[in-house]
Amino acid sequence: MYLLSLKGDEQDGAYAVLNKYGEKVLFLFQKEDDAERYAMQLETEEGKKMDVVEVDDNLAIVTCRRYNYQYTVITPNDIVIPPKLNDNISED
Repeated sequence: MYLLSLKGDEQDGAYAVLNKYGEKVLFLFQKEDDAERYAMQLETEEGKKMDVVEVDDNLAIVTCRRYNYQYTVITPNDIVIPPKLNDNISED
């Protein structure tokens, strides 16, 4: 599997998105091409340069479960696009 990290900050952790509840969710991509495509979209939308990092499938999932960290596995059949900067902001 593959995850994303900010270029130059690979040791500081993985890139995660916020869900509608404000919780961070780690994207674990099954295919490197899909991770690279998402990284390019992030750079275009937010100006963030990302590195694609290969991780052991089982270790990544076990680690997320152990620390109660939200994650989702992105399969080749899934289509994901980076959220807009204010997608998670609700107006009262």
